[in-house]
Amino acid sequence: MKMSKEITNYIIFGILTTLINFLVYVFLTKVISLNYQFSTALAWIAAVLFAYFTNKKYVFRAGYDDIIQNIKRFFLFVHYRILSLLVDLLVMYIIIEFFLYLDDLVAKIIANIVVIIFNYITSKWFVFSNKEVD
Repeated sequence: MKMSKEITNYIIFGILTTLINFLVYVFLTKVISLNYQFSTALAWIAAVLFAYFTNKKYVFRAGYDDIIQNIKRFFLFVHYRILSLLVDLLVMYIIIEFFLYLDDLVAKIIANIVVIIFNYITSKWFVFSNKEVD
């Protein structure tokens, strides 16, 4: 029961995080006409901040009394999200540069699917596990 509620919450907040990522990306590329890579990075920053707080509070229900553990987990979360940013950029680059017939928005959707799976695994097993962070 706990696992299915956790996964349901992860999916809900993952969709909202992805929506934030996607809308910021669309705004930056289509309205402001920024480069797709720079826009991806800025969209990522907005999404990762939203994701940390929602994952901590609503998905994994991680409550740490120790401020040091909170800070360590935040930086660990950011570390794994930086890795997911690299995954996002790599998938976007491969699709846009090598599959020229695909639109950048299609590439962004595909990249986000890969990133969502990566982020769940790293959050569940490494960031919000019950173990103390060294």
